[in-house]
Amino acid sequence: MEARTLAGTLESLDALRDYVRQAASEAGLDAKSTYRLVLAVDEVATNVITHGYQEADLKGDITIRAQITDDNLTVTLEDQGEPFDPRGRADPTDLDAPLEDRAIGGLGIYLTVQGVDHFDYAWVDGHNHNIFVVRRHADS
Repeated sequence: MEARTLAGTLESLDALRDYVRQAASEAGLDAKSTYRLVLAVDEVATNVITHGYQEADLKGDITIRAQITDDNLTVTLEDQGEPFDPRGRADPTDLDAPLEDRAIGGLGIYLTVQGVDHFDYAWVDGHNHNIFVVRRHADS
């Protein structure tokens, strides 16, 4: 699929979700895998927009691209915010604690990582790359 670049604003989230749904459809993903992928991309994109741009008083774009191979659908989000590797927040240790005792943040990233078959991050040429991989076939 052709990459798409959108403004790094909350108003762009619907278009990002639509792009992911289209890629998932073209890759032949089932409804559950599609839902989990859309949720994962939405969580990371919302964090990029809210924390990487708005709270940092920065403006920038988000580029989304999808690559479909025989085995996988890979979706990559690219942004120009400050470097942030979400994998460091991907394993909250207090999931069994009462809500009032839990640390703030990290649960969305945890759910993101759990929702796809593989999640990766890279800082390349001044850009964050959040990479989501979903197997196209359950028996793969």
